[in-house]
Amino acid sequence: METCVEKSKTLGIGVGIIVLNEKQEVLLLLRNSDAALADSAMHLEGTYTLPSGKVIFGETFEEAAKRKLKDETNFEVNIQDLQLISLANDVNEYAHFATIGFLAAQYRDEFKLKSSKEFTDYNWYPLESLPKNICEPSQKIINNYLNKTIY
Repeated sequence: METCVEKSKTLGIGVGIIVLNEKQEVLLLLRNSDAALADSAMHLEGTYTLPSGKVIFGETFEEAAKRKLKDETNFEVNIQDLQLISLANDVNEYAHFATIGFLAAQYRDEFKLKSSKEFTDYNWYPLESLPKNICEPSQKIINNYLNKTIY
């Protein structure tokens, strides 16, 4: 059997983290609409996303989630407070990621949006009233959380 391998595409592992406030609203970050600033291998510019990012070589999924949460939101989380809630196969014309979703059961520190231009805004949304322009990988994680399914 012959397979076609697309070498110009990105293949990787990503993490996304659900953070809920006291009202059970989820934190979503608005990615810059400029592709060069949005820093997204899947070209998710202009969409809302959970705090998320790529796993780097040698890092556990939990370590990646902890690092991305701190980097993008200033929230600190203990690894034992990260609950695995989702596994998704995210593929589009640009990239293919295995995405691991976590719930940050507890977190601390004050929210502060990342100081780069990757994100332009943020908001807390009720889980039943999410914005229409949420990126598909984040939507899958939220759906799995709500449906109590992993995959």
